[in-house]
Amino acid sequence: MTLKQRSFLTTFALLGLGVVAIDQASKALVLNTLSEGEILPIIGDWFRFKLLFNPGAAFSFGTSYTWVFTCIQIIFILGATLAARKLKDPWQICALALVAGGAAGNLLDRLFRAPAFFIGHVVDFISVGSFAVFNLADSAITCGVVLYILAVLTEYRRGYQEVSA
Repeated sequence: MTLKQRSFLTTFALLGLGVVAIDQASKALVLNTLSEGEILPIIGDWFRFKLLFNPGAAFSFGTSYTWVFTCIQIIFILGATLAARKLKDPWQICALALVAGGAAGNLLDRLFRAPAFFIGHVVDFISVGSFAVFNLADSAITCGVVLYILAVLTEYRRGYQEVSA
């Protein structure tokens, strides 16, 4: 393994673990501050904290299949870790780390929160306008996916320009 590959893997690990730490710390703070369903206005009615426990995926989709989402997250995190070893673009590494860190943050909720191991509910608390309530792990996943798409498109465009020149 080259020094560059080790550097990329270190970046992947540190960024991913950083996302998990910030996500779990924010959830602990909200759990110690709010009761379920309680609303804390931050910027009027537009931006607020509202504690909810989500057994499903985004937009509470699949609430009866919590165990399926747990399995998917475990498989994704393992796959992302293996894929990170082969990536050569630092932006793709960072994007994958954001997605894997977000998945790991929510996975910890599914493993260790009520109602039981492996079927725990994810702590959601950020509410913006009339959009669904989400958490920092969800934000990291979304930002990571957007960054990955941009990185792949930029890499493709660079390759296309080199071939055209």
